[in-house]
Amino acid sequence: MKIGLVVKGLIQIPRVLISILTHLCSCVFHLKVSLWGNKCDLSISGGQDNSQKTSVLSSLEDFKAFILVDDMNSLWNILSRNRDGNTESRTRVDIVLDNAGFELVTDFVLADAMLSLNLATEVHFHGKVMPWYVSDTTKRDFDWTIQQCLAINNKWMSKCGQTWKENLKKGRWVYHEHLFWTLPHEFCTMAEVAPDLYTELQKSDLVFFKGDLNYRKLTGDRKWDFTVPFSQALRSFHPAPLCSVRTLKADVQVGLQAGVGERLSATETDWMISGKYGIIQFSPAV
Repeated sequence: MKIGLVVKGLIQIPRVLISILTHLCSCVFHLKVSLWGNKCDLSISGGQDNSQKTSVLSSLEDFKAFILVDDMNSLWNILSRNRDGNTESRTRVDIVLDNAGFELVTDFVLADAMLSLNLATEVHFHGKVMPWYVSDTTKRDFDWTIQQCLAINNKWMSKCGQTWKENLKKGRWVYHEHLFWTLPHEFCTMAEVAPDLYTELQKSDLVFFKGDLNYRKLTGDRKWDFTVPFSQALRSFHPAPLCSVRTLKADVQVGLQAGVGERLSATETDWMISGKYGIIQFSPAV
């Protein structure tokens, strides 16, 4: 009997490992789609068409070489806590949104995947009361996108719209808006300027900050040395573990390996503003 239990246990080990790897690969896949969705930004196109004309899915492997910081392992350590589906375990993920349009759809897909994979039990979205840049997500954009998916003549997009509507109805998705996101304050002042928002973010297990404007406010838009640690550049802003997900379109970047920034500056003068490179950059709660 004991030998049988041991054998059964050994058989289960590969299954568990396969399950973990499957969840990890799926999470990485959806996060990278959300990352490269950030390339669609009207603020760098002068209002000209900047839609996604090629398949991000088929380009992910090609884009891999352009991710300068990839802290996916740190994210997985947090998200995998809820992977076993324990009903007593609660994992809240927050997403501070950037662009409406294609990027917002990729954020929805990421949020949906985290729920489906039991990596999160609730996802909170944060949008702007009014846009800072023309394509910034507001409540109207958020609701309109779901309604458009519901109404589209495509079985799978319509199904997504229905699922996302149900997520909101059942409280698995929650939308927040706050004037602070459109005010000219660095995020290190949030605890003082908007203590209610800071307290709300402290409830999260992981906060994603999408895009360049959020990164500029996270780091104070300063000309940091490329190798300065991300957590140091955040200064006093540490409400929860957080992660910046952005393609580079502003001349500020920290947390690079020694020599990387200098090498890129010597070979590609526009590497910090072209949207060619991306980061998935993590900072733990301090």
